[in-house]
Amino acid sequence: MERHRIDHWLKLVCLFKQRTEATDACKGGLVKLNGQRVKPSAPVHEGDVIEFLQGDRPRRVVISALPAGSVSKEVARTMYVDESPLYERPERVPPAARRDPGSGRPTKRDRREMEEWRRR
Repeated sequence: MERHRIDHWLKLVCLFKQRTEATDACKGGLVKLNGQRVKPSAPVHEGDVIEFLQGDRPRRVVISALPAGSVSKEVARTMYVDESPLYERPERVPPAARRDPGSGRPTKRDRREMEEWRRR
C-alpha cells in the first residue's frame, strides 16, 4: 500500500481546490488529523478523522477510501464521510443597517458603524 499525504488526499477528494491551499492550511494549523495538528506530509489511512476550517465553517470528515490517482468529483465525494456539524452562517448586517423604514437619516454614529462594518 502506498503512502498518502494529507495535503494530497485533501486535494484529490476535492475538499481543497489546489494542493498548495491544503498545504498552507496544514502549515497554518487549521487541519487536525485524529485530533492532532499535522504537517502537510502526515500520512493518512482509512478510518482517520480530519478536522479543518473551510472559510469560517468547521468541517469534520472520516476517510473511507484512498484514491490511486485523480478521480472525478462524483467518485471523490464517496471517499469520505462528512460528519460536519450543522453550520448556520452568522448574520452580518450592521445594527445601523436594520433601521425602521421612515425613521429618517442615519445619525453620525450609525454612519460610522456602517462604515466600520464595510471595512471588515
